[in-house]
Amino acid sequence: MSTSFQNGLLAAVPNLRAFAMSLSGNASRADDLVQDTLVKAWANRASYQEGTNLNAWLFTILRNTYYSLMRKRRREVEDVDEAAAAALKSPAQQLDHLHLQDLTEALQTLPPTQREAIILVAASGMSYEEAAEICNTAPGTIKSRVSRARKRLAELLDGQHPDVTDDGSSSGLQALAV
Repeated sequence: MSTSFQNGLLAAVPNLRAFAMSLSGNASRADDLVQDTLVKAWANRASYQEGTNLNAWLFTILRNTYYSLMRKRRREVEDVDEAAAAALKSPAQQLDHLHLQDLTEALQTLPPTQREAIILVAASGMSYEEAAEICNTAPGTIKSRVSRARKRLAELLDGQHPDVTDDGSSSGLQALAV
């Protein structure tokens, strides 16, 4: 079991890192999460049942490790002189709900095949090949659908929400369309 288990761990690293990046938003933290996950998986390899989904087991370990670290960090105090806390400010978010509503409405106007393709690729972060497999079509078809969907979303959202708000922060809505 150890050779196939070890090969399975190595094969899962890129997907684990991508998942860790989506959770933490930080490359260094993502690498630490993946490392912690692999160490825990190796230490508990006897509890893994061969023939079950190794990736699901690893992703569960990673997710649980991330949430445990987040709970721990909430209790930590790093800013003793409160200089960092004083520098923090939060931009107004009153319009975020409306921006999301506009994006949702724009997505609903897309043909179902384009909507499905852009959600799989742009929102879910899947590769064109993965999305093509899910949609039972060629990767080139998915690329075309995503391109058309992005173009149409850009047209629908153009002028409704500028890329930069009055306070200088990015609205983030155009990210899906661009």
